[in-house]
Amino acid sequence: MRMRKKKNGEERLNRCRALLAEKPETPIDSAERDFGKTAPVWLEIGAGKGGFAIGMTERNPDVCYYAMERVSDCVVLAAERAKECADKRPDNLRFIVGNADDLLSWFAPASVERVFLNFSDPWSKKGYRKRRLTYRKYLAVYFTLLKDGGVLRFKTDNVGLFDFSLEEIAAMGLTPDVVTRDLHHSEYNEGNVRTEYEENFASQGMNIHMLEVRKPAGYVPHYEEEKKASAKEETL
Repeated sequence: MRMRKKKNGEERLNRCRALLAEKPETPIDSAERDFGKTAPVWLEIGAGKGGFAIGMTERNPDVCYYAMERVSDCVVLAAERAKECADKRPDNLRFIVGNADDLLSWFAPASVERVFLNFSDPWSKKGYRKRRLTYRKYLAVYFTLLKDGGVLRFKTDNVGLFDFSLEEIAAMGLTPDVVTRDLHHSEYNEGNVRTEYEENFASQGMNIHMLEVRKPAGYVPHYEEEKKASAKEETL
């Protein structure tokens, strides 16, 4: 569902300017630029309304967290929400208005310790599979940005997208360390921060699927483009 345009969105976003990361002239290689300190950098892609980012930064005060979202109106809501509780949480969160295609201009290789993908658009229509954020082209970017030993964590309610993601990870020559098709009833649920979508899906009794993949030491991302898929393969 497309978000309705927010009234005075640009003005509201400007009032939260302190929580926004400005596009760097050279890719960010540490937390020093935006946070003035040395700390692990975590990155969320597709932050939505910011609930997960705020929850993660509250629970992990020793990390510096970037939350990227392509829809500026979502960033307005997320930044306002974070600003409201600024006196109760550490100053370790910055929002980025941007998308995954711009990641290499934002962050330097081997600069990130964790990447989070939560309930990404499944892009179910015919011909759209290469837009999925777990398509091999994007996976190559994430594993370029991750340090050796860094972790990609992906959550979704969509079975087809989850299966697709496992196939793409295998195509990259990687094997997940964790795979669960029922996160909330698994051993991995301890400490899990739920997104707004996740709360809604869970209330409907839907299973949440989750995987984690760790970057092996010395791993250099490489992938080959898929051959043209059939009409049947193009849909989830």
